[in-house]
Amino acid sequence: MAEPSGKSRIPPHNDDAERAVIGAMLIDDSAITIAQQYLEADDFYAPRHRKIFTAVLNLFRHGTRPDLLTLSSELEQKGKLDEAGGIDYIASLTHAVPSSANTEYYAQIVQKHSLRRGLIKISGEAGARAYDETVEPRHLLEEAQQKLFDISDPRRMFRYKKVGDTVKDVYNYLDTIYRTRPDYTGIPTGFKELDNITSGFQPAELIVIGARPGMGKTAIALSMAANISIRQNIPAAFFSLEMADQALMLRLISSESGVDSLKLKSGYFQKSDFPNIFNAMEILHDAPLHIVDMPNMTILNIQAMSRMLKVKEKVEIIFIDYIGLITSDNKMLPRWELISEVSRALKGLARELNIPVVALSQLRREAENQTPGLADIRESGSIEQDADMVMFINRDRELDKSVEEQSKDAGQKVQLLIAKNRNGPVGSVDLTFLKKLTKFVPFAEERR
Repeated sequence: MAEPSGKSRIPPHNDDAERAVIGAMLIDDSAITIAQQYLEADDFYAPRHRKIFTAVLNLFRHGTRPDLLTLSSELEQKGKLDEAGGIDYIASLTHAVPSSANTEYYAQIVQKHSLRRGLIKISGEAGARAYDETVEPRHLLEEAQQKLFDISDPRRMFRYKKVGDTVKDVYNYLDTIYRTRPDYTGIPTGFKELDNITSGFQPAELIVIGARPGMGKTAIALSMAANISIRQNIPAAFFSLEMADQALMLRLISSESGVDSLKLKSGYFQKSDFPNIFNAMEILHDAPLHIVDMPNMTILNIQAMSRMLKVKEKVEIIFIDYIGLITSDNKMLPRWELISEVSRALKGLARELNIPVVALSQLRREAENQTPGLADIRESGSIEQDADMVMFINRDRELDKSVEEQSKDAGQKVQLLIAKNRNGPVGSVDLTFLKKLTKFVPFAEERR
């Protein structure tokens, strides 16, 4: 038997399940709460069911019990009673189910059909848009990925948990760490003092590192990424919106080889440096570190690439350099609103992928030559609110100049201030910045 053509196909739906859900909501208030966990109005295929569902929720939110009389009145006031099928149709819904016992089962059926219709719509739109040669195919791919994520948003798959179930999960976690006794519960940064305070960067957390330009934001993030991927063999990703991948590689080679970064850039290094350079290249070649070099990156780009890296490369931590350079597809969005949107999205990404996301941020000009604080984060207070941890690089530029005059090889003592730590203590950590290698090391290490 031949399959029906695309034009004659009826989109997936189950009218009986839709009627059963609404009928249950009309005979039992608890069914409304259950239905809300799975469904939105647009999940219903029949337009009249969407209107009835919306009206039921509206009554419920305002403390009115939805029944035949109150629902009919609500729809009539909005001029939608006839569009919803009239009083007789609404009355018939209360007879669609004998009880509300199977509300969850029917709601899941409606949701599954809604997801199928969503997939059909997205694939159809993507296919049609693919013919438009004025749009970059990569942008179309990212657009489709975002739409797919939207219809499978974990918030729409919400389930409540009895506290007893959560206690079991926590017990299993405690039992595991008791038996394994890990040094840190999160991902160690390689800076022992910092890891002792934070117990490593924790899954699902947004960590923000702030500093004025030229203070070493990229250097400290790259030092952490190298410690994590090279020393601990943990897959990591570094999103660079400011520096090209080759420039980052030169920094990493300098850091690993001990050859002055300026000499590497200019070519004025010694022949005797080559063995160290080749050794560093070999180490970096095998490291599970992934550099994403894309200027003018949007939050959509970052989300799509992060999901792919999580699945394909099993990355366990992401670094983003830096928040202020992330752009938006909406050119009309005010700057503060864009940064707020980016901040929320990065926090959501950390929770979705259940990995730490470390994002760099610039500080206001007023923070120059003074100890930085949370109010100095540039352009949006939402970064401070969304972040689970906020750290600042506190480095004296004048001292930096005097160190440079004394000895080019000397390291400078730098403070890393932990100004916010949602799940632990705040404090400060001393580090050493090796300027010639653009590298941060633990404070005691440089003096060995």
